[in-house]
Amino acid sequence: MIGSHVRSDRFNYVVVGVAASNEAALASDESGHRVLLIVCTPALLSECWHDLGIHAMTPSQPLTRIQLCGPTVVEWDGERIDGRLPGRQGRLLFAFLVLNRHRLATRDNLVEALWPRQHPSATEAGFNAVISKLRKALGPGVIDGRSSVRLQLGAGAVVDVETAAKAVHQAESRVALGQWKRAWGPSLVALLVAEREFLPGEDAPWIDEERHHLADIRLRALESYAAASLGTGGTELPAAIRAARQLIHLVPVRESGYQMLMQALASQGNVAEALDVYARLREVLREELGVSPSAKTQAVYDQLLHA
Repeated sequence: MIGSHVRSDRFNYVVVGVAASNEAALASDESGHRVLLIVCTPALLSECWHDLGIHAMTPSQPLTRIQLCGPTVVEWDGERIDGRLPGRQGRLLFAFLVLNRHRLATRDNLVEALWPRQHPSATEAGFNAVISKLRKALGPGVIDGRSSVRLQLGAGAVVDVETAAKAVHQAESRVALGQWKRAWGPSLVALLVAEREFLPGEDAPWIDEERHHLADIRLRALESYAAASLGTGGTELPAAIRAARQLIHLVPVRESGYQMLMQALASQGNVAEALDVYARLREVLREELGVSPSAKTQAVYDQLLHA
């Protein structure tokens, strides 16, 4: 996997990926890694490396990149500025403005985001200080407005939670079309982002809502990654098995994980183990929901019996 040996504490590592001429490889497993775009030959593009990532960028174009899952990272026009954010409340206010930058946020909205269990009037002075420091840290014109505000990031900004949402949609579309190798990259991008905790250590209703959204993306990405690896076959079958097992662990009543695990095991010649997976699913559904496996799962089981 690209970047699998890159240490998280070394920000001067270079992660090299491959992509089509207008799409860049994305190293999204840790903050601070520089990504180089290498244009590939048509032969290479036909393999799993094709279209890993979904962002247009080149080393000559400064990039605004924001990471909210895991450590907060803000790279503004190619320069790291997260250290300038004014403390914990400044980071929270910045994150809220990033997520809601496509609409105007009132002062009451922002105060509620920072102090969800306090009356707005009790925190007015503290809010004024935080937003004033944040305006100074980001520079003129970035936070637009007074009574209602909006963050101006520019059209080229890359935000990790938005990357995950776009990537998982792309992966699901390609899985639906049976484009297994082209689904592999986007599904992995979404998975690497969604597996990290959103604003770790913080607690607020809007944070919980975003975490639920990312948990759903993680499940969808796991499903797409398992399907892409299964469809690709060969050396990707172990990845399909791992992803399917993880999907089953996270949602024991989700049949798609069992279906792909059965198929992947059978493709490796482990038909008996695949049949045991079906037996476990049948038991789980009976105990938890009082139902039998779906017709689709039954069809996979029947194929195994006649293999």
